[in-house]
Amino acid sequence: MNDIDAWVWWLVGAAALGIPLVVTAMPEFGMFAVGAVAASVVSALGLGAVVQVLTFVVVSVALIAVVRPIANRHSRQRPQLATGVDALKGKQAVVLERVDASGGRIKLAGEVWSARALDTGRAYEAGEEVDVVEIEGATAIVM
Repeated sequence: MNDIDAWVWWLVGAAALGIPLVVTAMPEFGMFAVGAVAASVVSALGLGAVVQVLTFVVVSVALIAVVRPIANRHSRQRPQLATGVDALKGKQAVVLERVDASGGRIKLAGEVWSARALDTGRAYEAGEEVDVVEIEGATAIVM
């Protein structure tokens, strides 16, 4: 196998590493593929097999060591924009029908919701403003 063939084989290896990246969604395979592309470039420059393998290993390990912790840190962060019922927590609502521990009605975000008081000994009368603490199913828990 001559040097020209070696760089082609590295590119074939990079493409082969791209397949499990797509199938398994494991980014490590992409980092190995980038290492194979780097080794292909080194091979195309005419450097020997030992340098090619070292380039593959160093680039792949460096990418895993640098990119993986950053990706893990980003995957653990909560999204900045709350959506759905999460966006309703902390909003203010107006009591339409008396709200106590057994139930009632509020107007929240332009819609009528069933509501229940968080404090079982407290009742809110029509017209009062309340804060939404939690959403349980289709019922807003207010205080």
